[in-house]
Amino acid sequence: MNASLRYWKIWRIDLANERVGYKEFLVPLAQEFLEEQIPNWQHGNVQAALLSYFHGNHAAVDAMIRAQAGLCLRCYVSEPILKACQRIDSLFSGEKSFTYKDLLRCVLDDDGKKLVILDSDHKTHLTVNDDGQISPIAYKFFTVEVLRKFKHDSQSSMSLDNWAYFQTKQNPEIQKFLSEFGFQHLSNWALLNRVRPKQLETLSQRTRQLIEVFHAVYRRDRRQQRQIEVRRCPDPSIAQLQEMLTYLQTRDVIINTADEFKKELQQVATQLRQYDIWSSLEPLEVQNPDNGKYTLRTDLPTVSLDELDVEQQEILEFLHTQLRLALTDAIAQEISNCITKLENSSRYAPIAQKYIPGLQLYYSQGKTLKEIVPLLGMTSWDQARRVLNPGELLRKIRTLTVQKLLDSILKMAQEKELINIPPEPDYLKNLAEQIENFVDAEVFQEAGEEIRTSKNRSLDSFYAQQIRNYFEQKSVTSQKELVPFVQRYN
Repeated sequence: MNASLRYWKIWRIDLANERVGYKEFLVPLAQEFLEEQIPNWQHGNVQAALLSYFHGNHAAVDAMIRAQAGLCLRCYVSEPILKACQRIDSLFSGEKSFTYKDLLRCVLDDDGKKLVILDSDHKTHLTVNDDGQISPIAYKFFTVEVLRKFKHDSQSSMSLDNWAYFQTKQNPEIQKFLSEFGFQHLSNWALLNRVRPKQLETLSQRTRQLIEVFHAVYRRDRRQQRQIEVRRCPDPSIAQLQEMLTYLQTRDVIINTADEFKKELQQVATQLRQYDIWSSLEPLEVQNPDNGKYTLRTDLPTVSLDELDVEQQEILEFLHTQLRLALTDAIAQEISNCITKLENSSRYAPIAQKYIPGLQLYYSQGKTLKEIVPLLGMTSWDQARRVLNPGELLRKIRTLTVQKLLDSILKMAQEKELINIPPEPDYLKNLAEQIENFVDAEVFQEAGEEIRTSKNRSLDSFYAQQIRNYFEQKSVTSQKELVPFVQRYN
């Protein structure tokens, strides 16, 4: 298809088409404008000229021309917006209760019927009527927001297609929608709290020092103060921040105030979040909390992604998404299996109901098995070990997680016709080994090490956090059920 057609055909939601939910519509005004203007431009610079006109780089260009140039660009970016929704949907296979058509409602909101430009502040959206009169517009089309944030005059900027694609994945409405189904981002402080040694290796020396002193104080206090009712990571207190600043001084890192330090920690969390499922390794814009202006991040590479990079990034996102889903399912399934096994045992059936409270004391309050014995009225440490057995639970969850992730990868590979059906035995063997190495590096190596530590245990691994999330999301045990045990122990 002629590439120019993308500038005068816009993808819109089409409720009449129940099968796919969208349709491509011709925008005659955009077609007329482009066909009239193309002879005045070098053919290869159509997009650059449209962007320059839309952003008002030519003083002689009036509002109508700017708006028509913007209309052409809005048609163009509607396609990567649509594709991004479809690709996000493909990342969440299995039981997820939504499709890409639900995501389209969040971002495919432009019907191409209004002419829109940006005010001189480059933030306010304005409409232009047939007479060229300009007036403010309250609703902001997502296509215009994509164009507004695009650094069209920067040599380090990614392509407009990739920019629209990644902006769609970072769209707040899409993230909010997905959070309702359990795919929710961690808070800044939870992100910082869960940073693993492997992640630290990728950061600058200064950033590593900030995170290390944050861990020294924040993790310590979380272990000491963790109560059943404390479920989320709160903001660090002024006292905690001051103590962290003192530690930084011993490392020759000087930050003047606690507020400055807190803002810098939040910026580090923003950087970490870019590596999460909704992010890319591209130099995306970040907002300065002091002046509200957007600037390119300086901590990440400035080389634009090509199509191969995008595909590789999608595969990595798929792996991490499916790992999290597989781990969540495996935790729920194996905990249920353990309870059923205890209930079917004549020896342990009477204390099967203590299994969940025991795991909560172990993972939510950091109690040792020895400390759990009197809390749950058990007879001995040995009995607590045989009933709870965190190491055996970890082993079973690891095995099931590997199997579930393998199944997801094989399903994806079959759908994309990347493998033979059935797969060759050597292929399966090698793939299973790679998956085991992957899940161990991402989850289970750290989880096993913290369980094996007998003194000063820190249950802050991603695995431990997912165990606690299981308690919270399923509400398997109310706080009241644990109160008698805790009171008796205290």
